[in-house]
Amino acid sequence: MDSLRNFPTYPEYKDSGVEWLGEVPEHWAVYPLKRAIERIESGTSVNAADFPAEPGSLGVLKTSCVYTGKFDWTENKTVDDEDLSRVSCPLRKDTLIVSRMNTPDLVGATGLVTEAPNGIFLPDRLWQVYFLVNHSPEFLFYFSKSREYREQVKMACSGTSASMQNLGQDDFRGLLFAEPPKPEQTQIARFLDHETARIDALIEEQQRLIELLKEKRQAVIAHAVTKGLDPTVPMKDSGVEWLGEVPAHWVVAGLKWFWSVTDCKHITAEFVDDGVPLASIREVQCRYVSLENAKQTTEFFYRQLIEAGRKPVAGDLIFSRNATVGEVAQVADWHPPFAMGQDVCLLKKQFEWLSSDYLQAVLRSPVVAVQLDNLMIGSTFKRVNVEDIRGLVVPMPPEKEQQLIADYLNSETGQFDSLLAECQGTIGLLQERRSALISAAVTGKIDVRGWQPPASTQAPESAVAEAV
Repeated sequence: MDSLRNFPTYPEYKDSGVEWLGEVPEHWAVYPLKRAIERIESGTSVNAADFPAEPGSLGVLKTSCVYTGKFDWTENKTVDDEDLSRVSCPLRKDTLIVSRMNTPDLVGATGLVTEAPNGIFLPDRLWQVYFLVNHSPEFLFYFSKSREYREQVKMACSGTSASMQNLGQDDFRGLLFAEPPKPEQTQIARFLDHETARIDALIEEQQRLIELLKEKRQAVIAHAVTKGLDPTVPMKDSGVEWLGEVPAHWVVAGLKWFWSVTDCKHITAEFVDDGVPLASIREVQCRYVSLENAKQTTEFFYRQLIEAGRKPVAGDLIFSRNATVGEVAQVADWHPPFAMGQDVCLLKKQFEWLSSDYLQAVLRSPVVAVQLDNLMIGSTFKRVNVEDIRGLVVPMPPEKEQQLIADYLNSETGQFDSLLAECQGTIGLLQERRSALISAAVTGKIDVRGWQPPASTQAPESAVAEAV
């Protein structure tokens, strides 16, 4: 990354002897991790209740304790009374917690223990790595955040399951790292503490801005679909407490009076590589149904799935009623023939004057979100019944006003979406910067031996621009 050119490099380099590592500083060495490790401990599988242990109780860490890239000991579960004697491997400070078994993107995830309360233990899916005194735990933690570490973990796990991978302890000990002298390790960790904290603060700032933009976007939608665009129009009580007043000439009624709601066909279709697309939850996240990566089925199953008025046509809406409840997308005239998959239902106009754009805006607004929150059932897998969807209360203006509101919202939300995309792009650049900086520092591509934190750690107004 160009911004790394602002840092000096070492005066002399040598070939590391490792193709993917390239050159390292002349006085550095390249070793397997086992050279730095004193020992590795693993916990025990115990029964535990899914709430954090209170002071004085015993807790076992969740694997999610390292999911954010940092270690969070509060991610733990209370050990059941009958298993209190079986816990092992108490949490210790200045160790590295490693997820040895996880999904491909999380296997090998790590966290440095900076706080270790009494009574917290490890499960069998986590390791606690102790380092020898001549190695900096902070430096090795940052190595575990580098691209070089991730690529080696990926190769070590390449022969295991595609969904749940296992990192062997011998493979972990054999991972190669570039080793500077310990004082230099400490300085590199000190430099990265400062720089990554600065970048993280900028990322958090962008994330707060994203939340504010999303709130404003929803407020604009909610006002338009409940109050209309004319502030001078007479209002009336909608008769619904949480809806309040609506324009006097609008109708407020159940969705079923305007749109029919038909559940998907509950059959197990055969999937093929080249067939008819199926639209399920994943395909209804945008304005229009997205079929690019949809699963496909045979003509035989397609015919069954579109029976009894279930064939999607232009102007229809596909609504998610399971998991990500409330997502909705339109069927366009340019869509190829497709069928509903599982977990969605089909909304069809009862009258031609109804606007698909308008109803989509209503269904994605707080007007419907508040109703869905009260209707959803299930503790871990949220869902809503089709009959409840039919009963959703919706405000319905006349035909021309529906389209005016829809056009207004498409314009307004488009501006919000552009700003949100810009924020996401900035976060992506900052994350790339963070990753590149860590890799450069722990492999000796930049020389931070003379680095000192600036007198003021306050980020300037142009900090985002500087960082990317």
